[in-house]
Amino acid sequence: MTSTASSVEVGSRNATVPMVLDRFCQLFNELDKGNLQRLQEVYSEDIRFQDPFSRVEGLDALTKYFAGAYSNVISCRFRFGEPVVQQGHCTIPWVMELRHKRLRKGELVQVDGISHLEIRDGRVCYHRDYFDAGQLLYENLPILGSLIRRIREHAG
Repeated sequence: MTSTASSVEVGSRNATVPMVLDRFCQLFNELDKGNLQRLQEVYSEDIRFQDPFSRVEGLDALTKYFAGAYSNVISCRFRFGEPVVQQGHCTIPWVMELRHKRLRKGELVQVDGISHLEIRDGRVCYHRDYFDAGQLLYENLPILGSLIRRIREHAG
């Protein structure tokens, strides 16, 4: 996996999409609680965002959501895979490498995921993240995490 986007395109070429993807990947490897205003570099004012924990509409709501999500983050970086682009839509796989004060005592947590993006007028107007919430959160909580890991070991 790479840290920038080189894309596989299907259908007609949209020249702005690779540039937006590069900005998207760069932003998420520089984003922290102190520079959330940078979300406006990539997202439209009417952004619709969804992940396993929340659904928000609008850039202000997205900024507030990320402020909460990043409040206890020590570091968060992404290794992005090769995106697939079809006109103004794309999917991009990633591995998030997260250190969070409340998860595993700040140790590294890795989560596999994929983002579906819709790009309009040079900005991301729709962003949906797909990932296993258990891999991110539940497996990394002190008591619940060990219980879930034991259940997975016995089931698999």
